[in-house]
Amino acid sequence: MDRIQHLQLMAAYNQWMNQKVYQAAAGLSGEQLHADRKAFFGSIIGTLNHLVVGDTVWLKRFARHPAGHQALEPVKVLDDPLALDQVLCPELSALEARRQMLDQVIIEWTAQLSESDLDAVLSYRNMAGLEAHRNFYGLLTHFFNHQTHHRGQTTTLLSQAGVDVGSTDLLGLVPEEIVL
Repeated sequence: MDRIQHLQLMAAYNQWMNQKVYQAAAGLSGEQLHADRKAFFGSIIGTLNHLVVGDTVWLKRFARHPAGHQALEPVKVLDDPLALDQVLCPELSALEARRQMLDQVIIEWTAQLSESDLDAVLSYRNMAGLEAHRNFYGLLTHFFNHQTHHRGQTTTLLSQAGVDVGSTDLLGLVPEEIVL
């Protein structure tokens, strides 16, 4: 599996897991979703919002890549999040619609990536305004790792609320190889 295939696998995993998490969360009441569970972003809805905020921030940065990936155009028009704990959508249905849009953009965008794109240096400013210049592939690795990290927190919060998300293993999407 090359780097592009790995990123496409991670995009598929991201979409698959988000569908599972939102399906599990849909069985909870608004009160349960908003309950302060003493997590870093407070509640289930707070953590899910953080994932959307983080992905929006990073995708808007990635849209500045010199290759000009067309699939990222829908993200450019989104408002810039103001804080990592910003609640963009207090209701699960609106947040899920935003999540589904972002996940589709990620799938289409990773299909447009080339090996040469991955070796570029991306320049951007963080949310505090500090300038950074980092290897694009390294940033993509962080992007997908960040999603997995906070989705793991979300599955724990859902479990504490009595909801089983089911299997969360990436292994379920890793293709079986034929050995001769």
